[in-house]
Amino acid sequence: MLTSTIKKLTLATSLGLMASSAMAGYDFNVGDDGKLSFGGYLKVDARYVNGDVAYRDFWIGTGTPLEESASQFRIFANESRFNTKYVHGDVMGFIEMDFLGGGGNQVVSNSAHPRLRHAFIKYKDLTVGQTWTTFMNTSAIPETADFAGATVGLAFVRQGQIRYDMGGFQVSIENPESDGGDTVNDDLPDVVARYNFKGDWGNVSISALGRRLNTLGGNSETAFGGSIAGRINTFGKDDLRFQFHQGEVGRYVGLGVTKDLIGEEVETSTSYLAAYRHYWTDTLRSTFLYGRIETDKSDADRSQWSVNLFQNLTPALAVGIEVGNFALDDQKVDSNYAQFSMRYAL
Repeated sequence: MLTSTIKKLTLATSLGLMASSAMAGYDFNVGDDGKLSFGGYLKVDARYVNGDVAYRDFWIGTGTPLEESASQFRIFANESRFNTKYVHGDVMGFIEMDFLGGGGNQVVSNSAHPRLRHAFIKYKDLTVGQTWTTFMNTSAIPETADFAGATVGLAFVRQGQIRYDMGGFQVSIENPESDGGDTVNDDLPDVVARYNFKGDWGNVSISALGRRLNTLGGNSETAFGGSIAGRINTFGKDDLRFQFHQGEVGRYVGLGVTKDLIGEEVETSTSYLAAYRHYWTDTLRSTFLYGRIETDKSDADRSQWSVNLFQNLTPALAVGIEVGNFALDDQKVDSNYAQFSMRYAL
């Protein structure tokens, strides 16, 4: 049986290599009621940054202020990713990695460590493993050259969880982490509840988050936060994507802007993101976006805006250019950036 399966996979792989580049993935039948899929994309970026916030391959919610303005240019392919999915009846397993794990050097080899993004099992309405937090609406992430784009306004966390879906309602217990606190005593999971409204018009989700955080001083604090996010179809193929997060959401929003705890106190933040994507033709489109986050204990104030232009040369191959600005408004420093990207969907 194993020999037969290997032969089938070998044949399927050969056929896959000859398949049209327009395919967004490759599906192979494996045994009775089994299907194996491969997918992902190759992405190459050329990025130029100028200003008094230090260069990063992609912006996150924090940055390093510079005493003097500097300019830097890089070409890299680390965002490229690969995934595989196996479905057998009601069971599905999924794993994905990319190469943003670091390592290597720019002098000789530019080697980069692979990084685990997703690894989870889904059985009917139950999902167990590492994947996007239930607090996060992935359809509200804008199309950008800069990875994720305006992360200051995004809910953006992947972590271990146990999630159950009941129609439009989702509830999960997720990996706890008192960022800035005493993680040794993180003995209760984070709890997330979310409801999704969907239709021909698009989708909107409402999420609530509850946690217990342990301070370095030996105290326990409760933390609650909420989110509304979605993607609304407007005119033709255009869409509006938005997110608004408020409360004691800490590490769940802003990708490094603040910790959950500032000393013995729980941080509160307000963040938002708005992105409009307009199609000039069936294959040529632009996204205009703005995101911002403000916090009350650390007094962080960060913002990012960008505008881009993407064109599909083939159904699977897209090229684009983007310009924008990232600012640490609380420190009165900012940097402008320009980025060219080419992405080939596998």
